[in-house]
Amino acid sequence: MIIPVILCAGMGQGLWPSSRPAYPRQFVDMTGGQNLFHATLRRVSGPDFAAPVLITNETSRFLVEEQVKQLGLIDGRFILEPGPRGTAPAILTAALSAAETPDALMLVVPSDHLIPDTGAFRQAVQAGAQAARDGALVIFGARPTRAGTGFDCLKLAGPAEAGQPAGLAGYVAASDAGEALQGDYLWNTGLYLFRVGDLISVFEAHAPDLVAPCRQALSEGADDLGFCRLDAGAYESARVSEIVPAVLEPAGHTAVVLLETDWSDLGQWDALHQVLPADEQGVVSMGAVTAVRCENTVLRSEEDNVHLVGLGLKNIAAVATRDAILVADLDQVQDVPQVVASLGGHVPQAVDYPRFHRPWGWYETLCLGTRFQVKRIMVKPGGILSLQSHVHRAEHWVVVAGTARVTVGEEVKLLSENESVYIPLGAVHRMENPGKLPMYLIEVQTGSYLGEDDIVRYEDVYNRT
Repeated sequence: MIIPVILCAGMGQGLWPSSRPAYPRQFVDMTGGQNLFHATLRRVSGPDFAAPVLITNETSRFLVEEQVKQLGLIDGRFILEPGPRGTAPAILTAALSAAETPDALMLVVPSDHLIPDTGAFRQAVQAGAQAARDGALVIFGARPTRAGTGFDCLKLAGPAEAGQPAGLAGYVAASDAGEALQGDYLWNTGLYLFRVGDLISVFEAHAPDLVAPCRQALSEGADDLGFCRLDAGAYESARVSEIVPAVLEPAGHTAVVLLETDWSDLGQWDALHQVLPADEQGVVSMGAVTAVRCENTVLRSEEDNVHLVGLGLKNIAAVATRDAILVADLDQVQDVPQVVASLGGHVPQAVDYPRFHRPWGWYETLCLGTRFQVKRIMVKPGGILSLQSHVHRAEHWVVVAGTARVTVGEEVKLLSENESVYIPLGAVHRMENPGKLPMYLIEVQTGSYLGEDDIVRYEDVYNRT
Protein backbone atom coordinates (compact mmCIF):
# COMPACT_ATOMS: atom_id res chain seq x y z
CA MET A 1 0.00 0.00 0.00
CA ILE A 2 1.31 3.40 -1.03
CA ILE A 3 0.32 6.53 0.91
CA PRO A 4 -0.44 9.39 -1.52
CA VAL A 5 0.49 12.84 -0.25
CA ILE A 6 -1.50 15.32 -2.32
CA LEU A 7 -0.30 18.92 -2.45
CA CYS A 8 -3.39 21.14 -2.70
CA ALA A 9 -2.20 24.62 -1.73
CA GLY A 10 -1.35 26.20 -5.10
CA MET A 11 -2.00 29.88 -5.83
CA GLY A 12 -3.19 29.42 -9.40
CA GLN A 13 -2.13 32.79 -10.82
CA GLY A 14 -0.63 31.45 -14.05
CA LEU A 15 -4.08 30.70 -15.48
CA TRP A 16 -5.66 33.96 -14.31
CA PRO A 17 -8.49 34.97 -14.58
CA SER A 18 -9.92 31.42 -14.64
CA SER A 19 -7.71 30.44 -11.70
CA ARG A 20 -7.06 32.70 -8.72
CA PRO A 21 -5.70 32.38 -5.18
CA ALA A 22 -9.27 32.16 -3.88
CA TYR A 23 -10.08 29.36 -6.36
CA PRO A 24 -6.90 27.68 -7.72
CA ARG A 25 -6.77 25.86 -11.04
CA GLN A 26 -7.03 22.34 -9.59
CA PHE A 27 -10.69 23.06 -8.74
CA VAL A 28 -11.53 24.66 -12.11
CA ASP A 29 -12.58 22.58 -15.11
CA MET A 30 -9.73 23.60 -17.40
CA THR A 31 -9.97 20.77 -19.93
CA GLY A 32 -13.68 20.32 -20.59
CA GLY A 33 -14.03 17.23 -18.41
CA GLN A 34 -13.27 16.69 -14.73
CA ASN A 35 -11.19 19.15 -12.78
CA LEU A 36 -7.53 18.37 -12.08
CA PHE A 37 -8.14 17.68 -8.39
CA HIS A 38 -10.76 15.03 -9.14
CA ALA A 39 -8.45 13.47 -11.74
CA THR A 40 -5.61 13.36 -9.20
CA LEU A 41 -7.76 11.66 -6.57
CA ARG A 42 -8.92 9.04 -9.06
CA ARG A 43 -5.35 8.44 -10.24
CA VAL A 44 -4.19 7.52 -6.72
CA SER A 45 -7.20 5.49 -5.60
CA GLY A 46 -7.64 1.74 -5.73
CA PRO A 47 -6.18 -1.38 -4.14
CA ASP A 48 -2.55 -0.20 -4.42
CA PHE A 49 -3.14 3.02 -2.50
CA ALA A 50 -3.95 3.85 1.10
CA ALA A 51 -6.08 6.81 2.16
CA PRO A 52 -4.22 9.99 1.19
CA VAL A 53 -2.72 12.80 3.20
CA LEU A 54 -3.94 16.11 1.76
CA ILE A 55 -1.90 19.23 2.45
CA THR A 56 -3.82 22.44 1.91
CA ASN A 57 -4.22 25.97 3.24
CA GLU A 58 -6.89 28.09 4.90
CA THR A 59 -8.30 29.35 1.61
CA SER A 60 -8.81 25.92 0.06
CA ARG A 61 -9.48 23.74 3.10
CA PHE A 62 -13.25 23.38 2.75
CA LEU A 63 -13.01 23.14 -1.04
CA VAL A 64 -10.62 20.21 -0.67
CA GLU A 65 -12.84 18.49 1.88
CA GLU A 66 -15.96 18.96 -0.24
CA GLN A 67 -14.26 17.68 -3.42
CA VAL A 68 -13.15 14.52 -1.60
CA LYS A 69 -16.70 13.95 -0.38
CA GLN A 70 -18.14 14.55 -3.85
CA LEU A 71 -16.15 11.70 -5.36
CA GLY A 72 -17.01 9.35 -2.52
CA LEU A 73 -13.90 7.34 -3.36
CA ILE A 74 -11.65 7.77 -0.36
CA ASP A 75 -11.26 9.15 3.10
CA GLY A 76 -8.26 11.25 3.87
CA ARG A 77 -6.14 12.96 6.48
CA PHE A 78 -5.92 16.72 6.14
CA ILE A 79 -2.94 18.87 7.10
CA LEU A 80 -3.49 22.62 7.14
CA GLU A 81 -0.44 24.79 6.37
CA PRO A 82 -0.44 28.20 8.11
CA GLY A 83 1.47 29.65 5.16
CA PRO A 84 3.52 28.52 2.15
CA ARG A 85 7.06 27.36 2.96
CA GLY A 86 7.85 25.39 -0.21
CA THR A 87 7.71 21.67 -0.92
CA ALA A 88 10.46 20.59 1.51
CA PRO A 89 8.69 21.52 4.81
CA ALA A 90 5.31 20.35 3.48
CA ILE A 91 6.58 16.91 2.43
CA LEU A 92 8.70 16.50 5.56
CA THR A 93 5.67 17.25 7.74
CA ALA A 94 3.65 14.60 5.91
CA ALA A 95 6.45 12.09 6.47
CA LEU A 96 6.65 12.98 10.18
CA SER A 97 2.89 12.42 10.46
CA ALA A 98 3.49 8.82 9.29
CA ALA A 99 6.71 8.28 11.24
CA GLU A 100 5.21 5.37 13.18
CA THR A 101 5.33 3.34 9.93
CA PRO A 102 8.89 4.04 8.68
CA ASP A 103 8.77 1.32 6.01
CA ALA A 104 5.60 2.69 4.41
CA LEU A 105 5.93 4.10 0.91
CA MET A 106 4.88 7.71 0.40
CA LEU A 107 3.98 9.10 -3.05
CA VAL A 108 3.97 12.91 -3.36
CA VAL A 109 1.49 14.13 -5.98
CA PRO A 110 0.69 17.72 -7.00
CA SER A 111 -3.07 18.17 -7.42
CA ASP A 112 -2.91 20.53 -10.41
CA HIS A 113 -1.05 18.51 -13.05
CA LEU A 114 -2.44 16.85 -16.17
CA ILE A 115 -1.50 13.18 -16.68
CA PRO A 116 -4.02 11.71 -19.15
CA ASP A 117 -2.68 8.12 -19.17
CA THR A 118 -3.43 6.63 -15.75
CA GLY A 119 -2.08 3.23 -16.82
CA ALA A 120 1.33 4.66 -17.68
CA PHE A 121 1.32 6.64 -14.44
CA ARG A 122 0.70 3.53 -12.37
CA GLN A 123 3.35 1.55 -14.23
CA ALA A 124 5.88 4.27 -13.41
CA VAL A 125 4.75 4.27 -9.78
CA GLN A 126 5.26 0.51 -9.53
CA ALA A 127 8.78 0.85 -10.96
CA GLY A 128 9.46 3.66 -8.51
CA ALA A 129 8.04 1.63 -5.63
CA GLN A 130 10.50 -1.18 -6.27
CA ALA A 131 13.39 1.27 -6.31
CA ALA A 132 12.12 2.90 -3.10
CA ARG A 133 11.89 -0.49 -1.37
CA ASP A 134 15.55 -0.92 -2.23
CA GLY A 135 16.35 2.35 -0.47
CA ALA A 136 16.26 4.86 -3.34
CA LEU A 137 14.66 8.29 -3.19
CA VAL A 138 12.64 8.47 -6.40
CA ILE A 139 11.91 11.48 -8.60
CA PHE A 140 9.64 11.05 -11.61
CA GLY A 141 10.71 12.84 -14.78
CA ALA A 142 8.99 13.56 -18.09
CA ARG A 143 10.58 13.88 -21.52
CA PRO A 144 10.94 17.51 -22.61
CA THR A 145 8.71 18.34 -25.54
CA ARG A 146 9.67 21.97 -26.01
CA ALA A 147 12.27 24.48 -24.88
CA GLY A 148 11.99 27.54 -22.71
CA THR A 149 9.10 26.37 -20.53
CA GLY A 150 10.53 27.30 -17.16
CA PHE A 151 10.51 23.76 -15.71
CA ASP A 152 13.17 22.45 -13.34
CA CYS A 153 15.31 19.83 -15.05
CA LEU A 154 16.93 16.58 -13.93
CA LYS A 155 20.32 15.66 -15.42
CA LEU A 156 20.57 11.90 -15.65
CA ALA A 157 23.59 9.69 -15.09
CA GLY A 158 22.43 7.48 -17.96
CA PRO A 159 19.72 7.20 -20.63
CA ALA A 160 16.09 7.24 -19.51
CA GLU A 161 14.10 4.09 -20.21
CA ALA A 162 10.61 3.19 -19.04
CA GLY A 163 10.69 1.02 -15.93
CA GLN A 164 14.47 1.40 -15.48
CA PRO A 165 15.47 3.96 -12.82
CA ALA A 166 18.45 6.13 -13.70
CA GLY A 167 20.80 7.93 -11.36
CA LEU A 168 20.51 11.66 -10.75
CA ALA A 169 23.66 13.42 -11.95
CA GLY A 170 22.49 16.96 -11.25
CA TYR A 171 19.59 19.34 -10.83
CA VAL A 172 19.00 22.46 -12.91
CA ALA A 173 16.56 25.06 -11.62
CA ALA A 174 14.11 26.52 -14.10
CA SER A 175 15.86 29.89 -14.09
CA ASP A 176 19.05 28.21 -15.39
CA ALA A 177 17.51 25.62 -17.72
CA GLY A 178 18.14 27.63 -20.88
CA GLU A 179 16.24 27.64 -24.12
CA ALA A 180 17.09 24.07 -25.12
CA LEU A 181 17.95 20.88 -23.31
CA GLN A 182 20.99 18.94 -24.42
CA GLY A 183 21.83 15.37 -23.45
CA ASP A 184 20.06 13.23 -20.87
CA TYR A 185 17.66 15.63 -19.21
CA LEU A 186 14.10 15.19 -18.01
CA TRP A 187 11.62 17.68 -16.66
CA ASN A 188 10.97 17.41 -12.94
CA THR A 189 7.27 16.52 -12.65
CA GLY A 190 7.04 17.22 -8.91
CA LEU A 191 6.14 13.56 -8.30
CA TYR A 192 8.26 11.81 -5.64
CA LEU A 193 8.28 8.41 -3.95
CA PHE A 194 10.22 7.17 -0.93
CA ARG A 195 10.01 5.18 2.27
CA VAL A 196 8.92 7.38 5.14
CA GLY A 197 11.90 6.51 7.32
CA ASP A 198 14.39 7.04 4.49
CA LEU A 199 13.08 10.54 3.79
CA ILE A 200 13.19 11.58 7.45
CA SER A 201 16.78 10.29 7.69
CA VAL A 202 17.79 12.29 4.61
CA PHE A 203 16.32 15.46 6.10
CA GLU A 204 18.15 14.81 9.37
CA ALA A 205 21.40 14.46 7.43
CA HIS A 206 21.11 17.27 4.88
CA ALA A 207 18.52 19.73 6.23
CA PRO A 208 18.45 19.21 10.01
CA ASP A 209 17.30 22.80 10.57
CA LEU A 210 13.93 21.89 9.00
CA VAL A 211 13.25 18.83 11.13
CA ALA A 212 12.75 20.52 14.52
CA PRO A 213 10.28 23.24 13.39
CA CYS A 214 8.24 20.79 11.30
CA ARG A 215 8.12 18.24 14.12
CA GLN A 216 7.10 20.97 16.57
CA ALA A 217 4.45 22.32 14.18
CA LEU A 218 2.96 18.84 13.97
CA SER A 219 3.17 17.97 17.67
CA GLU A 220 1.75 21.33 18.77
CA GLY A 221 -0.88 21.40 16.04
CA ALA A 222 -4.55 21.22 16.91
CA ASP A 223 -7.50 19.38 15.43
CA ASP A 224 -9.83 21.78 13.66
CA LEU A 225 -12.96 20.10 12.25
CA GLY A 226 -10.96 17.09 11.09
CA PHE A 227 -7.96 19.11 9.87
CA CYS A 228 -4.59 18.99 11.58
CA ARG A 229 -3.87 22.70 11.89
CA LEU A 230 -0.09 23.02 12.16
CA ASP A 231 1.26 25.36 14.81
CA ALA A 232 1.81 28.61 12.92
CA GLY A 233 4.78 29.91 14.88
CA ALA A 234 6.77 26.69 14.58
CA TYR A 235 5.96 26.03 10.94
CA GLU A 236 6.66 29.55 9.75
CA SER A 237 10.08 29.42 11.42
CA ALA A 238 11.11 26.76 8.88
CA ARG A 239 13.02 28.29 5.98
CA VAL A 240 11.37 28.29 2.57
CA SER A 241 12.94 25.48 0.56
CA GLU A 242 12.25 23.00 -2.23
CA ILE A 243 12.77 19.30 -1.72
CA VAL A 244 15.10 18.47 -4.62
CA PRO A 245 17.91 20.98 -3.98
CA ALA A 246 17.39 20.79 -0.20
CA VAL A 247 17.75 17.03 0.27
CA LEU A 248 17.20 14.84 -2.80
CA GLU A 249 20.12 16.14 -4.87
CA PRO A 250 22.72 15.96 -2.06
CA ALA A 251 21.42 12.62 -0.75
CA GLY A 252 23.45 10.61 -3.28
CA HIS A 253 20.99 7.71 -3.62
CA THR A 254 18.31 9.41 -5.67
CA ALA A 255 16.84 7.61 -8.68
CA VAL A 256 14.88 9.08 -11.58
CA VAL A 257 11.99 7.12 -13.06
CA LEU A 258 10.65 8.08 -16.47
CA LEU A 259 6.94 8.89 -16.64
CA GLU A 260 6.34 7.58 -20.14
CA THR A 261 3.24 9.61 -20.98
CA ASP A 262 2.17 13.15 -21.71
CA TRP A 263 2.57 15.40 -18.70
CA SER A 264 1.87 19.07 -18.08
CA ASP A 265 1.64 21.19 -14.99
CA LEU A 266 -0.87 23.43 -16.86
CA GLY A 267 0.88 26.38 -15.28
CA GLN A 268 0.09 28.90 -18.00
CA TRP A 269 -2.12 29.45 -21.03
CA ASP A 270 0.37 28.25 -23.64
CA ALA A 271 0.52 24.88 -21.85
CA LEU A 272 -3.25 24.58 -22.09
CA HIS A 273 -3.07 25.48 -25.78
CA GLN A 274 -0.64 22.61 -26.37
CA VAL A 275 -2.62 19.88 -24.60
CA LEU A 276 -6.20 20.63 -25.70
CA PRO A 277 -7.69 19.74 -29.10
CA ALA A 278 -7.41 22.56 -31.64
CA ASP A 279 -8.97 23.15 -35.05
CA GLU A 280 -7.01 23.21 -38.32
CA GLN A 281 -5.86 26.77 -37.58
CA GLY A 282 -4.58 25.87 -34.15
CA VAL A 283 -7.49 27.51 -32.31
CA VAL A 284 -8.59 26.04 -28.97
CA SER A 285 -12.20 27.00 -28.20
CA MET A 286 -13.81 26.65 -24.78
CA GLY A 287 -17.31 27.83 -23.90
CA ALA A 288 -19.37 30.45 -25.70
CA VAL A 289 -16.81 31.59 -28.28
CA THR A 290 -16.58 32.25 -32.01
CA ALA A 291 -13.28 32.36 -33.90
CA VAL A 292 -13.08 34.24 -37.22
CA ARG A 293 -9.79 34.07 -39.16
CA CYS A 294 -7.86 33.26 -35.98
CA GLU A 295 -4.65 31.22 -35.76
CA ASN A 296 -2.76 29.55 -32.93
CA THR A 297 -5.08 31.05 -30.31
CA VAL A 298 -6.94 30.16 -27.13
CA LEU A 299 -10.49 31.48 -26.77
CA ARG A 300 -12.27 30.74 -23.47
CA SER A 301 -15.50 32.09 -22.03
CA GLU A 302 -16.71 30.87 -18.67
CA GLU A 303 -20.17 32.43 -18.87
CA ASP A 304 -22.91 31.27 -21.23
CA ASN A 305 -24.19 34.84 -21.47
CA VAL A 306 -20.74 36.28 -22.29
CA HIS A 307 -20.02 35.38 -25.91
CA LEU A 308 -16.38 35.92 -26.81
CA VAL A 309 -15.58 36.66 -30.47
CA GLY A 310 -12.02 36.55 -31.78
CA LEU A 311 -11.41 38.25 -35.13
CA GLY A 312 -8.06 37.94 -36.86
CA LEU A 313 -6.18 36.92 -33.72
CA LYS A 314 -2.79 35.21 -33.95
CA ASN A 315 -0.89 33.63 -31.07
CA ILE A 316 -3.28 35.10 -28.50
CA ALA A 317 -4.91 33.87 -25.29
CA ALA A 318 -8.28 35.61 -24.84
CA VAL A 319 -10.09 34.56 -21.66
CA ALA A 320 -13.37 36.03 -20.43
CA THR A 321 -14.91 35.43 -17.02
CA ARG A 322 -17.81 37.21 -15.37
CA ASP A 323 -15.63 39.92 -13.85
CA ALA A 324 -12.28 39.92 -15.68
CA ILE A 325 -10.80 39.54 -19.16
CA LEU A 326 -7.27 38.58 -20.18
CA VAL A 327 -5.87 39.23 -23.66
CA ALA A 328 -2.23 38.16 -23.91
CA ASP A 329 0.36 37.09 -26.44
CA LEU A 330 0.97 33.36 -25.95
CA ASP A 331 4.71 34.04 -26.03
CA GLN A 332 4.38 36.27 -22.95
CA VAL A 333 1.91 34.39 -20.75
CA GLN A 334 4.73 33.37 -18.41
CA ASP A 335 4.50 36.93 -17.08
CA VAL A 336 0.81 36.69 -16.13
CA PRO A 337 1.56 35.93 -12.43
CA GLN A 338 3.75 39.01 -12.16
CA VAL A 339 1.10 41.17 -13.79
CA VAL A 340 -1.58 39.82 -11.47
CA ALA A 341 0.67 40.39 -8.45
CA SER A 342 1.18 43.99 -9.55
CA LEU A 343 -2.58 44.54 -9.43
CA GLY A 344 -2.22 44.01 -5.68
CA GLY A 345 -4.94 45.02 -3.29
CA HIS A 346 -6.46 47.71 -5.51
CA VAL A 347 -8.02 45.21 -8.00
CA PRO A 348 -10.16 42.61 -6.18
CA GLN A 349 -10.23 40.33 -9.24
CA ALA A 350 -6.50 39.68 -8.78
CA VAL A 351 -7.32 37.42 -5.83
CA ASP A 352 -11.07 37.01 -5.41
CA TYR A 353 -13.27 34.78 -7.52
CA PRO A 354 -16.77 35.91 -8.58
CA ARG A 355 -18.24 33.03 -6.59
CA PHE A 356 -17.10 33.00 -2.96
CA HIS A 357 -16.89 29.48 -1.54
CA ARG A 358 -17.66 28.86 2.11
CA PRO A 359 -17.84 25.67 4.19
CA TRP A 360 -21.65 25.72 3.94
CA GLY A 361 -21.83 26.42 0.17
CA TRP A 362 -21.22 29.60 -1.85
CA TYR A 363 -22.51 33.04 -2.72
CA GLU A 364 -22.11 35.46 -5.62
CA THR A 365 -23.04 39.11 -6.08
CA LEU A 366 -25.60 39.73 -8.83
CA CYS A 367 -25.91 43.49 -8.43
CA LEU A 368 -24.17 46.07 -6.25
CA GLY A 369 -25.18 49.70 -5.90
CA THR A 370 -25.26 52.55 -3.41
CA ARG A 371 -26.84 51.20 -0.21
CA PHE A 372 -27.99 47.90 -1.75
CA GLN A 373 -26.57 44.54 -2.89
CA VAL A 374 -28.28 41.49 -4.41
CA LYS A 375 -26.70 38.06 -3.92
CA ARG A 376 -27.45 34.51 -4.98
CA ILE A 377 -26.66 32.00 -2.23
CA MET A 378 -26.38 28.21 -2.37
CA VAL A 379 -26.45 26.23 0.88
CA LYS A 380 -25.48 22.59 0.48
CA PRO A 381 -27.53 19.85 2.19
CA GLY A 382 -26.86 20.04 5.91
CA GLY A 383 -25.10 23.39 5.54
CA ILE A 384 -25.56 25.83 8.43
CA LEU A 385 -24.57 29.48 8.41
CA SER A 386 -23.44 31.07 11.66
CA LEU A 387 -25.86 32.59 14.14
CA GLN A 388 -25.14 36.25 13.47
CA SER A 389 -26.28 39.82 13.29
CA HIS A 390 -25.33 42.93 11.27
CA VAL A 391 -24.72 46.45 12.51
CA HIS A 392 -25.20 48.33 9.25
CA ARG A 393 -27.60 46.36 7.04
CA ALA A 394 -30.97 44.66 6.85
CA GLU A 395 -31.68 41.68 4.58
CA HIS A 396 -34.56 40.15 2.68
CA TRP A 397 -34.33 36.45 1.72
CA VAL A 398 -36.34 34.79 -1.04
CA VAL A 399 -36.01 31.01 -1.43
CA VAL A 400 -35.95 30.04 -5.12
CA ALA A 401 -35.18 26.30 -4.80
CA GLY A 402 -35.16 23.83 -1.93
CA THR A 403 -36.10 24.43 1.68
CA ALA A 404 -34.54 26.77 4.24
CA ARG A 405 -34.80 26.65 8.00
CA VAL A 406 -34.59 30.27 9.13
CA THR A 407 -34.04 31.67 12.61
CA VAL A 408 -34.88 35.32 13.30
CA GLY A 409 -34.69 36.22 16.96
CA GLU A 410 -36.69 33.59 18.83
CA GLU A 411 -38.70 32.50 15.79
CA VAL A 412 -37.70 29.43 13.71
CA LYS A 413 -39.61 28.53 10.54
CA LEU A 414 -39.29 26.62 7.28
CA LEU A 415 -39.38 28.46 3.97
CA SER A 416 -40.12 26.71 0.67
CA GLU A 417 -39.72 27.89 -2.90
CA ASN A 418 -41.03 31.44 -3.49
CA GLU A 419 -41.42 32.16 0.23
CA SER A 420 -39.48 34.98 1.89
CA VAL A 421 -38.45 36.51 5.19
CA TYR A 422 -37.22 39.94 6.30
CA ILE A 423 -34.19 40.27 8.62
CA PRO A 424 -34.26 43.68 10.38
CA LEU A 425 -31.01 45.52 11.05
CA GLY A 426 -29.44 44.16 14.24
CA ALA A 427 -31.64 41.04 14.41
CA VAL A 428 -29.91 37.79 15.41
CA HIS A 429 -30.51 35.29 12.62
CA ARG A 430 -29.39 32.06 10.99
CA MET A 431 -30.03 30.12 7.78
CA GLU A 432 -29.61 26.39 7.22
CA ASN A 433 -30.57 23.70 4.72
CA PRO A 434 -32.32 20.75 6.37
CA GLY A 435 -33.05 19.03 3.06
CA LYS A 436 -31.23 16.55 0.82
CA LEU A 437 -30.88 18.89 -2.16
CA PRO A 438 -29.01 22.20 -2.50
CA MET A 439 -31.02 25.22 -1.39
CA TYR A 440 -30.85 28.46 -3.38
CA LEU A 441 -32.05 31.87 -2.32
CA ILE A 442 -31.82 35.49 -3.37
CA GLU A 443 -30.60 37.88 -0.69
CA VAL A 444 -31.28 41.61 -0.94
CA GLN A 445 -29.15 43.73 1.41
CA THR A 446 -29.87 47.38 2.20
CA GLY A 447 -27.92 49.68 4.46
CA SER A 448 -25.08 52.15 4.88
CA TYR A 449 -22.30 49.53 4.76
CA LEU A 450 -22.45 46.18 2.95
CA GLY A 451 -18.98 44.69 3.54
CA GLU A 452 -18.51 41.05 4.48
CA ASP A 453 -16.86 42.10 7.75
CA ASP A 454 -20.16 43.51 9.07
CA ILE A 455 -20.90 40.23 10.85
CA VAL A 456 -21.14 39.57 14.57
CA ARG A 457 -21.04 35.78 15.07
CA TYR A 458 -22.53 34.16 18.18
CA GLU A 459 -22.38 30.48 17.19
CA ASP A 460 -20.70 28.74 14.29
CA VAL A 461 -20.32 25.03 13.55
CA TYR A 462 -17.19 25.80 11.49
CA ASN A 463 -15.31 27.43 14.41
CA ARG A 464 -15.30 30.94 12.92
CA THR A 465 -16.50 32.79 16.02
